[in-house]
Amino acid sequence: MNPRERVLTTLNREKPDRVPRELSYGYGGFTPGAYAKFLDKTDSDSPEEYFNYEVRAVSYPLPNKRDKSYYREIGTDIFDDEVDFNNEYEKEYLENMAISLGEWGIGIEPGGEGSKHFVNQIPPMEGYEDEKQVEEHPFPDYATSKNFEYLQEEVQSIHQNNLAAMGELYTTILETAESLRGMEKLFKDLYARRNFVTTLFEELTNLRCKQAKQYAAAGVDILRLGDDIGDQKGMLISPDIWRELLKPRLRRIIDMAKDEKEDLLVFYHSDGDCREVIPDLIEIGVDVLNPVQPEVMDPASIKKQYGDRLAFWGTVGVQETLPFGSPEKVRETVRERIKTVGKGGGLLLAPTHILDEEVPWENIMAFFDAIEEYGVYS
Repeated sequence: MNPRERVLTTLNREKPDRVPRELSYGYGGFTPGAYAKFLDKTDSDSPEEYFNYEVRAVSYPLPNKRDKSYYREIGTDIFDDEVDFNNEYEKEYLENMAISLGEWGIGIEPGGEGSKHFVNQIPPMEGYEDEKQVEEHPFPDYATSKNFEYLQEEVQSIHQNNLAAMGELYTTILETAESLRGMEKLFKDLYARRNFVTTLFEELTNLRCKQAKQYAAAGVDILRLGDDIGDQKGMLISPDIWRELLKPRLRRIIDMAKDEKEDLLVFYHSDGDCREVIPDLIEIGVDVLNPVQPEVMDPASIKKQYGDRLAFWGTVGVQETLPFGSPEKVRETVRERIKTVGKGGGLLLAPTHILDEEVPWENIMAFFDAIEEYGVYS
């Protein structure tokens, strides 16, 4: 069974030859500090290749040119001319500016002295007063024919290497809205300015539908959606509000993608405890739940309850097991997850979030060694 077949068999809730694996998110699964440790410990600059991930991510390319109309001016008019972010100037610019600006117009500044992972965001819609301003906001245009050609080429390259391709649409609606409006203001708007919120959510949904359709047409095997809707004690927002404002919009995005590619697998990410809406996620077409955070949800119990309708991706905790457990504890956890959540297939093992530099290297190696030892299906 090649790596792509292994992943697709697993996520279709069937038994593969062995349990597939991944580390999650940027830098191949590491924060910058942890990635520096990886570079020091190995002769590789690619965690994906070094640890033999069976999956590769596909994302839209950043625009070559970023017009000043995409940005809110912050303190100074630094966008009199277009800036070419694909030359040597980019490096110097980002190193010397306290605030950098993404294509959404969201200001990004360091979150603390020496921090390269945690950041503060400056929301461009913080001062918006009405829905018309939202409608006139210069949202980025991703779903172009040029970008489609790029995605197709990326997917074909991944498939030629017998790997599974996943299209990235993390921060699908809610988290992008939080970054644009500011989390506190957006949560107040959910109750006090419902028309404002629905206008913003609708704009984002229309954009995501176009992207989802394009990812599916480009041939990705998996579409990764997600918004953090849970915390350590339950849902961040009322389940009823989630069902009213977000569930039907997620359904539209999923339907758009699956109408284009019937066998597409839809992955949904939420940190924290999202048990109250797991049946709703299944109802709208989610196939894979991530990360199944063990500090707040028992993975074995979730498997028993929903394993006939969902596959699971993650389950190994980054709050306790990986940073503070012994290598023996990590191995024991991996073995237990394979025995319970992986029973009969349906488990792609991964940490539940990006690894920070506090995670001992010995624990990272114990994670992968245990998958090699215990992850073979008879």
